[in-house]
Amino acid sequence: MAVARKIKTLLTVNILVFVGIILFSVYCRIQDRSEELIQIGRISDQRLRARNGKVTNLVDRQSILQRLERLEDVVYNQLNGLAKPMGLVEGPGGLGQGGAAATLSEGDNHDGDGKYEEYGYNAQLSDRISLDRSIPDYRPKKCKQLTYPEDLPQISVVFIFVNEALSVILRSVHSVVNHTPAHLLKEIILVDDNSDSVELKFNLDQYVNKRYPGLVKIVRNSKREGLIRARIHGWNAATGAVVGFFDAHVEFNTGWAEPILTRVKEDHSRIILPAIDNIKYNTFEVQQYANAAHGYNWGLWCMYIIPPQDWLDKGDETAPIRTPAMIGCSFVVDREYFGEIGLLDPGMEVYGGENIELGMRVWQCGGSMEVLPCSRVAHIERTKKPYNNDIDYYAKRNALRAAEVWMDEYKSHVYMAWNIPMN
Repeated sequence: MAVARKIKTLLTVNILVFVGIILFSVYCRIQDRSEELIQIGRISDQRLRARNGKVTNLVDRQSILQRLERLEDVVYNQLNGLAKPMGLVEGPGGLGQGGAAATLSEGDNHDGDGKYEEYGYNAQLSDRISLDRSIPDYRPKKCKQLTYPEDLPQISVVFIFVNEALSVILRSVHSVVNHTPAHLLKEIILVDDNSDSVELKFNLDQYVNKRYPGLVKIVRNSKREGLIRARIHGWNAATGAVVGFFDAHVEFNTGWAEPILTRVKEDHSRIILPAIDNIKYNTFEVQQYANAAHGYNWGLWCMYIIPPQDWLDKGDETAPIRTPAMIGCSFVVDREYFGEIGLLDPGMEVYGGENIELGMRVWQCGGSMEVLPCSRVAHIERTKKPYNNDIDYYAKRNALRAAEVWMDEYKSHVYMAWNIPMN
C-alpha cells in the first residue's frame, strides 16, 4: 500500500508540474501577445494622432495661405490705389511681362500715332504695361557666380527727364528700387527740366511721395537747362558717395549695382557704364545687345564699337571693357571725383557732345572709363529727341566745343566732318 501511495503521489506531482509548465507557457504567450497588442495600439494611436495632426496642420496651412492671399490682394489694391486713378498698372503679370513684345487691342489703340509723335515711343502701350514687370537676365552666366564685398558705398540714382510719359518715368523708378539692394540705394533724384506736361507735376509728386516716402526727391528746373546742366543739378542734389546718371526711360536688370559699386570702390577715378540692352520703342520688347565699347567718329558722334583686342583675347565675358567714350544714356561715378574733374561742361547747350567730352577729359586726366557686362540696363531708343527739332545744331556746336578744348591740332578733322570752315 505504501509503494502504491508513493507512486500515486509522484504521478500527481508530475501531472501538476506538467500542467504548471503548460499554464506558464500559455501565460507567457498571452503576456507577449498583450504587449504586442498594446504596442500595436500605441502605434495605431500615434498614427491616428499624426493623421489628425496632419489634418490640423493642413487646415492651418490652408488658412494661412488664404490669409496671405487676401493680404497680397489688400497690398496690391492699396498700391494700385495710387496707380489705377492715373490709368497705370502695378504688380506682377500682364502685358510685356518678362520683356516680351506687347500690343494693344484694337479698342485700346486709338490716338496711338499722337503718342509716338509726342514721346518717340508707344506711350499708350507703356501705360498698359506694369510698372513692376520683369525683364530677361542677359548677364553672362559667369556673372551669376561672382561675389562682391558687403561694405559697398551707397549710390544716388539721378533720372533726367523732360516731357516723358509718366508711366515710363515711374517704371524706371520701380525698376531701380526692385533691383537694387535697399542698403545700397541712398536715394532717387528726379530732375524735371521744365516739362510742359501737367501730369508730370501734381500726379508725379503725389505718387512718389506716397509710394516711396523719403526715398525719391524731385528737382524742378525753373527754365529749360538742357540735358547737361540738368545732370549737374542732379549731382548737386545727390548725397550718396556714388552717383549714377540715367535717362528716365530705362529698366534695370538683376544685380546691376554691385559690380559697378565694387569697381568704383576699388578705384574712385573710374567712370563705369552698364552694358546697354534695347527696349523696342513700339512693342517694349527687351532685346539683348552684344557686349561692346562706345566709340565715336570724326564728327564726335558716339556709336557702339567692337571691344578692344586685349579684352577679346582674355575670353572672359565678365571682364570690364575699356572704352574711349560713352553712349550717354547711363554712367556711374564717384561723387567727389566727378566734382574734382569739373563735372560736365556747363557751357554745352541742350543735348549731345558731353558723352564724348567726358571721355576725353577722364582719359587725359588720369582716370578711366569702362563698360561692365555684368551690369545691364535696358534703354528705349526713341524715334525723336525730347528737347526740340534742332538737335543737329546743338550736336555740332557741342562737338566743336569739345574739339577746341581737348583735341589740339586734330580739331580740324571735326570741322571737316561737319563741313564747317575752321575760321
